[in-house]
Amino acid sequence: MGVFITFEGPEGSGKSTQARLLYERLQAIGYPVILTREPGGTRISELIRRIVVDLRHTEMAPTTETLLFSAARAQLVSELVRPYLNTGGIVLCDRYADSTFAYQGYGLGRDLDELQAITTVATGGLMPDLTLYLDLPVEDGLRRKQVAKERSEQSAPGTTFSTPPEWNRLDARDLAYHQRVAAGFAELIRQDPDRWRSFSADQPLAELAEQIAHEVAPLLKRVTRLGVYQ
Repeated sequence: MGVFITFEGPEGSGKSTQARLLYERLQAIGYPVILTREPGGTRISELIRRIVVDLRHTEMAPTTETLLFSAARAQLVSELVRPYLNTGGIVLCDRYADSTFAYQGYGLGRDLDELQAITTVATGGLMPDLTLYLDLPVEDGLRRKQVAKERSEQSAPGTTFSTPPEWNRLDARDLAYHQRVAAGFAELIRQDPDRWRSFSADQPLAELAEQIAHEVAPLLKRVTRLGVYQ
Protein backbone atom coordinates (compact mmCIF):
# COMPACT_ATOMS: atom_id res chain seq x y z
CA MET A 1 0.00 0.00 0.00
CA GLY A 2 1.27 3.44 -0.89
CA VAL A 3 0.81 6.82 0.79
CA PHE A 4 -2.36 8.89 0.53
CA ILE A 5 -2.02 12.61 1.29
CA THR A 6 -4.86 15.12 1.03
CA PHE A 7 -4.97 18.91 1.04
CA GLU A 8 -7.80 20.86 2.65
CA GLY A 9 -8.52 24.49 3.45
CA PRO A 10 -10.95 27.34 2.92
CA GLU A 11 -11.44 28.86 -0.51
CA GLY A 12 -8.41 30.81 -1.68
CA SER A 13 -6.01 29.25 0.82
CA GLY A 14 -3.60 28.14 -1.91
CA LYS A 15 -3.95 24.41 -1.30
CA SER A 16 -4.07 23.61 -5.03
CA THR A 17 -0.79 25.48 -5.55
CA GLN A 18 0.87 23.70 -2.64
CA ALA A 19 -0.39 20.32 -3.83
CA ARG A 20 1.18 20.99 -7.23
CA LEU A 21 4.47 22.14 -5.66
CA LEU A 22 4.68 18.99 -3.55
CA TYR A 23 3.87 16.84 -6.57
CA GLU A 24 6.66 18.48 -8.59
CA ARG A 25 9.13 18.08 -5.71
CA LEU A 26 8.39 14.38 -5.22
CA GLN A 27 8.41 13.66 -8.92
CA ALA A 28 11.76 15.42 -9.35
CA ILE A 29 13.45 13.17 -6.79
CA GLY A 30 12.07 9.99 -8.26
CA TYR A 31 9.01 9.08 -6.25
CA PRO A 32 6.05 7.43 -7.99
CA VAL A 33 3.38 10.09 -7.41
CA ILE A 34 0.16 11.35 -8.94
CA LEU A 35 -1.81 14.52 -8.26
CA THR A 36 -5.59 14.59 -8.50
CA ARG A 37 -8.50 16.67 -7.23
CA GLU A 38 -12.04 16.58 -5.90
CA PRO A 39 -14.48 16.72 -7.39
CA GLY A 40 -12.80 15.49 -10.54
CA GLY A 41 -9.75 13.48 -11.43
CA THR A 42 -11.44 11.06 -13.83
CA ARG A 43 -13.57 11.58 -16.92
CA ILE A 44 -16.81 10.82 -15.11
CA SER A 45 -15.86 12.78 -11.98
CA GLU A 46 -14.95 15.84 -14.05
CA LEU A 47 -18.37 15.71 -15.74
CA ILE A 48 -20.01 15.64 -12.31
CA ARG A 49 -17.82 18.58 -11.26
CA ARG A 50 -19.19 20.70 -14.09
CA ILE A 51 -22.71 20.18 -12.79
CA VAL A 52 -22.07 20.63 -9.08
CA VAL A 53 -20.00 23.84 -9.27
CA ASP A 54 -21.95 25.60 -12.04
CA LEU A 55 -23.18 29.01 -10.87
CA ARG A 56 -26.40 28.54 -12.84
CA HIS A 57 -27.52 25.61 -10.69
CA THR A 58 -28.81 27.66 -7.77
CA GLU A 59 -31.82 25.37 -7.31
CA MET A 60 -29.67 22.35 -6.42
CA ALA A 61 -30.92 20.72 -3.22
CA PRO A 62 -28.41 20.00 -0.43
CA THR A 63 -29.07 16.26 -0.74
CA THR A 64 -28.40 16.41 -4.48
CA GLU A 65 -25.17 18.31 -3.87
CA THR A 66 -24.01 15.80 -1.28
CA LEU A 67 -24.74 12.79 -3.47
CA LEU A 68 -23.07 14.32 -6.52
CA PHE A 69 -19.87 15.04 -4.61
CA SER A 70 -19.96 11.52 -3.20
CA ALA A 71 -20.57 9.98 -6.63
CA ALA A 72 -17.56 11.83 -8.06
CA ARG A 73 -15.50 10.61 -5.09
CA ALA A 74 -16.61 7.01 -5.54
CA GLN A 75 -15.46 7.04 -9.16
CA LEU A 76 -12.13 8.69 -8.29
CA VAL A 77 -11.33 6.20 -5.53
CA SER A 78 -12.34 3.19 -7.60
CA GLU A 79 -10.70 4.21 -10.87
CA LEU A 80 -7.58 6.09 -9.76
CA VAL A 81 -6.76 6.45 -6.07
CA ARG A 82 -7.01 2.90 -4.76
CA PRO A 83 -5.38 1.26 -7.81
CA TYR A 84 -2.39 3.62 -7.62
CA LEU A 85 -1.99 3.11 -3.88
CA ASN A 86 -2.02 -0.63 -4.50
CA THR A 87 1.06 -0.22 -6.71
CA GLY A 88 2.89 1.36 -3.77
CA GLY A 89 2.76 4.91 -5.12
CA ILE A 90 1.92 8.26 -3.56
CA VAL A 91 -1.45 9.91 -4.21
CA LEU A 92 -1.84 13.64 -3.57
CA CYS A 93 -5.46 14.80 -3.62
CA ASP A 94 -6.70 18.39 -3.63
CA ARG A 95 -9.69 17.90 -1.27
CA TYR A 96 -11.26 14.63 -0.20
CA ALA A 97 -14.03 13.39 2.10
CA ASP A 98 -13.27 15.91 4.86
CA SER A 99 -14.62 18.59 2.56
CA THR A 100 -18.01 16.87 2.52
CA PHE A 101 -18.19 17.01 6.32
CA ALA A 102 -17.08 20.65 6.35
CA TYR A 103 -19.09 21.98 3.39
CA GLN A 104 -22.23 19.86 3.35
CA GLY A 105 -22.18 18.87 7.03
CA TYR A 106 -21.19 21.94 9.00
CA GLY A 107 -21.84 24.38 6.16
CA LEU A 108 -25.27 23.18 5.06
CA GLY A 109 -26.32 21.44 8.25
CA ARG A 110 -26.54 17.91 6.87
CA ASP A 111 -26.63 15.10 9.41
CA LEU A 112 -23.02 14.03 10.11
CA ASP A 113 -23.87 10.38 10.76
CA GLU A 114 -25.69 10.27 7.43
CA LEU A 115 -22.68 11.80 5.70
CA GLN A 116 -20.42 9.25 7.35
CA ALA A 117 -22.52 6.40 5.99
CA ILE A 118 -22.55 7.86 2.47
CA THR A 119 -18.81 8.55 2.58
CA THR A 120 -17.99 5.03 3.74
CA VAL A 121 -19.91 3.61 0.78
CA ALA A 122 -18.26 6.04 -1.67
CA THR A 123 -14.69 5.43 -0.46
CA GLY A 124 -14.85 1.87 0.80
CA GLY A 125 -13.48 3.28 4.05
CA LEU A 126 -10.29 4.64 2.46
CA MET A 127 -8.77 7.34 4.69
CA PRO A 128 -5.75 9.58 4.07
CA ASP A 129 -2.49 8.85 5.84
CA LEU A 130 -1.99 12.60 6.26
CA THR A 131 -4.19 15.65 5.70
CA LEU A 132 -2.52 19.04 5.23
CA TYR A 133 -4.72 21.99 6.18
CA LEU A 134 -3.92 25.48 4.96
CA ASP A 135 -5.47 27.93 7.39
CA LEU A 136 -6.58 31.39 6.29
CA PRO A 137 -9.40 33.74 7.41
CA VAL A 138 -12.33 33.09 5.09
CA GLU A 139 -12.67 36.76 4.17
CA ASP A 140 -9.05 36.83 2.97
CA GLY A 141 -9.43 33.63 0.99
CA LEU A 142 -12.58 34.75 -0.80
CA ARG A 143 -10.92 38.07 -1.58
CA ARG A 144 -7.93 36.23 -3.06
CA LYS A 145 -10.18 34.18 -5.33
CA GLN A 146 -12.19 37.18 -6.46
CA VAL A 147 -9.02 39.15 -7.30
CA ALA A 148 -7.57 36.20 -9.22
CA LYS A 149 -10.78 35.83 -11.19
CA GLU A 150 -10.87 39.53 -12.06
CA ARG A 151 -7.23 39.49 -13.16
CA SER A 152 -7.83 36.53 -15.46
CA GLU A 153 -10.84 38.26 -17.01
CA GLN A 154 -8.79 41.41 -17.63
CA SER A 155 -5.73 39.62 -19.02
CA ALA A 156 -4.59 40.21 -22.57
CA PRO A 157 -6.03 37.98 -25.32
CA GLY A 158 -4.02 34.81 -25.71
CA THR A 159 -2.86 34.75 -22.09
CA THR A 160 -3.15 31.25 -20.64
CA PHE A 161 -3.32 30.01 -17.06
CA SER A 162 -2.16 26.56 -15.95
CA THR A 163 -5.08 26.52 -13.51
CA PRO A 164 -7.68 29.14 -14.52
CA PRO A 165 -9.17 30.91 -11.48
CA GLU A 166 -12.61 29.55 -10.66
CA TRP A 167 -15.49 31.32 -8.93
CA ASN A 168 -18.09 28.62 -8.47
CA ARG A 169 -21.49 27.99 -6.93
CA LEU A 170 -20.04 27.26 -3.48
CA ASP A 171 -17.72 30.26 -3.55
CA ALA A 172 -20.72 32.51 -4.17
CA ARG A 173 -22.49 31.55 -0.93
CA ASP A 174 -22.65 34.09 1.88
CA LEU A 175 -19.89 34.74 4.39
CA ALA A 176 -21.76 33.02 7.22
CA TYR A 177 -21.72 29.77 5.23
CA HIS A 178 -17.96 29.93 4.70
CA GLN A 179 -17.44 30.71 8.37
CA ARG A 180 -19.43 27.59 9.29
CA VAL A 181 -17.25 25.58 6.91
CA ALA A 182 -14.08 26.92 8.55
CA ALA A 183 -15.47 26.10 11.99
CA GLY A 184 -16.26 22.61 10.69
CA PHE A 185 -12.69 22.07 9.58
CA ALA A 186 -11.48 23.21 13.01
CA GLU A 187 -13.72 20.61 14.64
CA LEU A 188 -12.52 17.86 12.30
CA ILE A 189 -8.92 18.70 13.18
CA ARG A 190 -9.77 18.65 16.89
CA GLN A 191 -11.36 15.20 16.57
CA ASP A 192 -8.46 13.59 14.69
CA PRO A 193 -5.26 15.55 15.47
CA ASP A 194 -2.88 12.71 14.58
CA ARG A 195 -3.94 12.78 10.91
CA TRP A 196 -4.04 16.54 10.40
CA ARG A 197 -1.22 19.08 10.09
CA SER A 198 -2.24 22.74 10.02
CA PHE A 199 -0.22 25.56 8.44
CA SER A 200 -0.72 29.28 8.11
CA ALA A 201 -1.50 30.03 4.46
CA ASP A 202 -0.53 33.66 4.97
CA GLN A 203 3.19 33.26 4.27
CA PRO A 204 5.48 33.06 1.22
CA LEU A 205 4.80 30.09 -1.07
CA ALA A 206 8.34 28.72 -0.83
CA GLU A 207 8.40 28.81 2.98
CA LEU A 208 5.07 27.04 3.20
CA ALA A 209 6.20 24.44 0.66
CA GLU A 210 9.26 23.67 2.80
CA GLN A 211 7.13 23.23 5.91
CA ILE A 212 4.84 20.84 4.06
CA ALA A 213 7.75 18.84 2.67
CA HIS A 214 9.14 18.47 6.20
CA GLU A 215 5.85 17.03 7.47
CA VAL A 216 5.55 14.64 4.53
CA ALA A 217 9.13 13.32 4.75
CA PRO A 218 8.53 10.57 7.38
CA LEU A 219 5.87 8.94 5.22
CA LEU A 220 8.21 8.70 2.24
CA LYS A 221 10.15 5.91 3.98
CA ARG A 222 7.27 3.63 3.01
CA VAL A 223 7.71 4.27 -0.72
CA THR A 224 10.44 3.02 -3.04
CA ARG A 225 11.74 5.65 -5.45
CA LEU A 226 11.77 4.75 -9.12
CA GLY A 227 14.98 2.90 -9.91
CA VAL A 228 15.89 2.59 -6.23
CA TYR A 229 15.56 -0.80 -4.54
CA GLN A 230 15.55 -1.23 -0.80
